[in-house]
Amino acid sequence: MSQQTRTLIAVDPRRARREGGVDRKARSTPGDRVVGAVSHVVLTIWAIVVILPMLWTLLSSFKSTREIFASPFGLPAQWNLDNYASAWGKYNFGQMFLNTVIVVGAALILVMLLGAMCAYVLARFSVPGSRVIYYLMLAGLTFPVFLAIVPLFFILQGMGLLNTLPGLILTYVAFALPFTVFFLFSFFKSLPYEIQEAAYVDGASEWRTFFQVMLPMAKPGLAAVAILNFLGLWNQFLLPVALNTDQAKYVLSQGMAAFASAAGYAVDFGALFAAVIITIAPVLLVYIFFQRQLQGSVTQGTSK
Repeated sequence: MSQQTRTLIAVDPRRARREGGVDRKARSTPGDRVVGAVSHVVLTIWAIVVILPMLWTLLSSFKSTREIFASPFGLPAQWNLDNYASAWGKYNFGQMFLNTVIVVGAALILVMLLGAMCAYVLARFSVPGSRVIYYLMLAGLTFPVFLAIVPLFFILQGMGLLNTLPGLILTYVAFALPFTVFFLFSFFKSLPYEIQEAAYVDGASEWRTFFQVMLPMAKPGLAAVAILNFLGLWNQFLLPVALNTDQAKYVLSQGMAAFASAAGYAVDFGALFAAVIITIAPVLLVYIFFQRQLQGSVTQGTSK
């Protein structure tokens, strides 16, 4: 082997293989091609099944009820926002949207703060009973929500928080906390102990080490679990229906159900479809803007 070839191999092995005629590319077998083709067909069908109803709902949100029944699959005769204005003001979806933002926003901040602190302590410190606490958190993931409705009703009633937004916030936090702790536990567990010890050597307290050193290092996991919690809390239906019967404090999910069933067959379907778009738009926007961060965070968490 010449000196030039050795140098080329050291600098660019891939180019050396190409020039040497030994570039071995992975060849797909007929079975691989069949699996790939079937996968693409299935994913295409699935995408059509998901996208077409959403597109139909969006188009129907610009139509009147008469036009929806006369031409359900046609384009709107006039593209106007009357249905959105009606849903937002006349049917009080503006107030329900505000209630949802308050409840979900406050619950998300609390559950991320408490969940991160709990996961950090369980993952980084040998606290007596920490394994028991961790397994109880895992047990909370398997506990069906509907079994807790009756106890929650009387607990919130005794605390004076029934039919209130603070009561709904606390309930959301309680049910989202086990998942948050379970998800963040592996992230904090995988962080190097040398950095934590270096912070102690520099004189940092436990609180400062957590908030300024360890928490920023777990940012990928925090981002992923925050997005997942947002999606779950925004779409929560059973808890607000059972624990929040005051119409002035309705959230979007129960407002949608009440709107669809209140008038029977005399529903304003144009406004109803506009309300659906108002309800799902924040979820879609959050996922569209943060999907790369979510996928990368989940991949990083599973590879550790």
